[in-house]
Amino acid sequence: MSTDLDIAPIIELARRAGDAILEVYQHDFNVEHKADNSPLTAADMAAHRCIVAGLREHTPDIPVLSEESSDISWDTRRAWSRYWLVDPLDGTREFVKRNGEFTVNIALIENHRPVMGVVQAPVTGDLYYARLGEDAFRQATPDDAAVPIEVRSAATPLVVAGSRSHANDRQKELLSRIGPFELVPRGSSLKFCLIARGDADLYLRAGPTSEWDTAAAQCVLEAAGGSVCMFDGTPLRYNTKASLLNPEFIAVGDRSVDWPERLVPSSGA
Repeated sequence: MSTDLDIAPIIELARRAGDAILEVYQHDFNVEHKADNSPLTAADMAAHRCIVAGLREHTPDIPVLSEESSDISWDTRRAWSRYWLVDPLDGTREFVKRNGEFTVNIALIENHRPVMGVVQAPVTGDLYYARLGEDAFRQATPDDAAVPIEVRSAATPLVVAGSRSHANDRQKELLSRIGPFELVPRGSSLKFCLIARGDADLYLRAGPTSEWDTAAAQCVLEAAGGSVCMFDGTPLRYNTKASLLNPEFIAVGDRSVDWPERLVPSSGA
């Protein structure tokens, strides 16, 4: 189980990957595009190489699935009960825009759920981490003490963490059902972290995401007292199918609210 792994080396690895990203970010860089038209930069690959090498050295017996090496067959993956799930640079579009809202995400998955998660924001140095069954923490810089974070009771009006680059009409239609709210745009997995630290109430994702986009931050949010579930209330889980795309989901702080019913009433209204 995850309790036999020290999270400190993973935190250090995330920070090293963040430094590798900043080395590219601080200069001119080229942008390529993958088959799905998502952007790819030298920073994605530098962070990928840093993390994969570090994980293989630290835990050589645990397989690694990274966004930049995701062509592992379902026949192979379906046998995994424990593996690392990595997004070396979550928010490449924000990286290209140079707005600072991108992260390094490293998660340990056991039996389809994230049991360890580290999220690091290279530009600010902000880092979030958690292990299943323990508190979630935030560390502003490597020299600062880590402090526990927790979600809050739902505010009035609600504060919704929204996608900086991926808003769509379905998301807007669903949000119209929750009543008054303030939208706070954020890129990458920082939306989850806003909820985990008690600065937002809800993040609704009606467009496609991949499993590496969410796992680390889901662990942090759940340890802080929140939850991430599909629109039917089922918890978001990992490596359960051939596709690595997530279904639509809701990330929330206040678990006492029936969010699926509020967003998608059982009457179908």
